[in-house]
Amino acid sequence: MIDSFVTLWVVIDPIGTVPVFIAVTAGLDAAARRKTAFQAALVSAGVLLFFLVFGQLLIDALDIGLNSFQVAGGIVLFLFALTMIFGESKPETDQKQSEHYNAADAEKPNPAIFPLAVPSLASPGAMLAIVMLTDNNQVGIADQALTAGVMLVVIAAAFLFMLFADPIIRLIGHAGSAIVSRVMGMILASVAANAVLSAILEIVKTGQL
Repeated sequence: MIDSFVTLWVVIDPIGTVPVFIAVTAGLDAAARRKTAFQAALVSAGVLLFFLVFGQLLIDALDIGLNSFQVAGGIVLFLFALTMIFGESKPETDQKQSEHYNAADAEKPNPAIFPLAVPSLASPGAMLAIVMLTDNNQVGIADQALTAGVMLVVIAAAFLFMLFADPIIRLIGHAGSAIVSRVMGMILASVAANAVLSAILEIVKTGQL
């Protein structure tokens, strides 16, 4: 489960969510900030649990081979990792989204939903990773439940980071958060490359896509 924890920690990126949380809750009091953090954690957990339960069913309904999905998923995760390494870091990108959110004149969505829950915590990479980690053809129900528990632990960590957002950002600074995001991008790139290579070797070995 260490691999699952590392993968989910990287794609959910609890630390990278801290600057986003600070940006979208700047005008709220302490009670409202705690409520926003709780709602963001709850919604993101619900979204990822949905993909954990129904993601494989969707793949089966579309008649997509496991190895093909793993190759495609690995490539997407690798591209996602490249954006973390070479592009703007998650804090920088999501803060821009939150600034746009703050500037909008129309009715605004709950900041706990956007941008905190989606796409900051329950990012496309996290949705894809949770499906890959709980494939019904290779992973038993007990292991899937364990992965769900690991995912909830990471979401809980994100919740705690949001509760202690101010001291954390004072400690590492926005530059430190960007560095952490890029290091996580390197780890995610390695995980994605391993997924692609493993699927290709399985295709060569069994001849099944």
